[in-house]
Amino acid sequence: MFKRTFLIVMDSVGIGEAPDAAAFNDTGTHTFTHTARAKGSIHVPTLASLGLGHLTEIPGVPAKASQSAYGKMQETSAGKDTMTGHWELMGLYIDVPFQTFTETGFPDALINQLEDLWGRKCVGNKAASGTEIIQELGAHHVKTGDLIVYTSADSVLQIAAHEDVVPLNELYDACEKARAITLEGPYKLGRIIARPFKGTAKEGFVRTANRHDYALKPFAKTTLDHLKTAGYTVAAFGKIADIYDGEGITESKRQASNDEGMDNFTAFLDRDFEGLAFLNLVDFDALYGHRRDPLGYHRALETFDQQLQHFITQMRPDDLLIVTADHGNDPTHKGTDHTREYVPLLIHSKQFKKSLALGTIRSFSAVGATIADIYNVQAPDYGSSVYAQIKTLI
Repeated sequence: MFKRTFLIVMDSVGIGEAPDAAAFNDTGTHTFTHTARAKGSIHVPTLASLGLGHLTEIPGVPAKASQSAYGKMQETSAGKDTMTGHWELMGLYIDVPFQTFTETGFPDALINQLEDLWGRKCVGNKAASGTEIIQELGAHHVKTGDLIVYTSADSVLQIAAHEDVVPLNELYDACEKARAITLEGPYKLGRIIARPFKGTAKEGFVRTANRHDYALKPFAKTTLDHLKTAGYTVAAFGKIADIYDGEGITESKRQASNDEGMDNFTAFLDRDFEGLAFLNLVDFDALYGHRRDPLGYHRALETFDQQLQHFITQMRPDDLLIVTADHGNDPTHKGTDHTREYVPLLIHSKQFKKSLALGTIRSFSAVGATIADIYNVQAPDYGSSVYAQIKTLI
């Protein structure tokens, strides 16, 4: 019925506080609505046509739908970070949250151990924007060779270095050494990320495309694994392959921005394959949510909506589109952390003859369970499929 499934994760595009938001200090958060209000309203007719306006009140987004199934999903795992959200999407339940060091930086004991392993000193050791910290500390790094170490709201240790000061192979080796001592125990982290950059203090430092992630492997098989085992394509775009540490992925393509990601994803429509194409659009989160920039977030959403319309017009009749998110990141909320919110589940096919409200779905893992159902592969350990419901639209 559906030969190709295209899954887009709008990183951090939440649609209102979850029932347990208070436990995460996120009462009153609403990424989409508060972003829309930054300019009075927002113009996203494509997302509106998929049923977004039925899920929550957003200024400028009418409650209508055409050829879509729409609902909202509540995260059940113990966390609100990238890996928790994505792993749950593909059928895992995370009962112990990944450790973060957002407020304190990494303990001296860990930093001292890393410096001994690297033979270089560290500078930074705080939660920071990746583009801002290289402007702040890039000149110091170039002068001294000290590695720039920083974290974020995720369970992550990031290492930035100028490619002309620290060769890529040395930076990657430093990451591998950091990964080895943070797999277990008191410093267990979700990801170690190499963040190489170039440029000068005078002209500005710019990150290169040679980023590399060293993630924990999922603790159980996901829908991606079951698809790959059954011989289906699982094509990953953006940071998807890194999030799952390559598990269940048959091919991958990196991207430098949302725009490049949508260009690559749209071009993939020309590929004849059977299975899943899976895209993460990180700019919403990294550039606008964490930086508390609602105007930038607003522009990015409207741009994506136009790109999504272009994508939909080129879909084949036997294609299925799923649009969702992995957590919230309300750009008007206090601090710089992710926010515990519902996320949209918007499903479209040109085969659909009508639309359907799916209601509120407990667990993001409905996505992985549904995809497994579509391709008749082993279901993940967690989650309930909505495939039977969307088949009624054909």
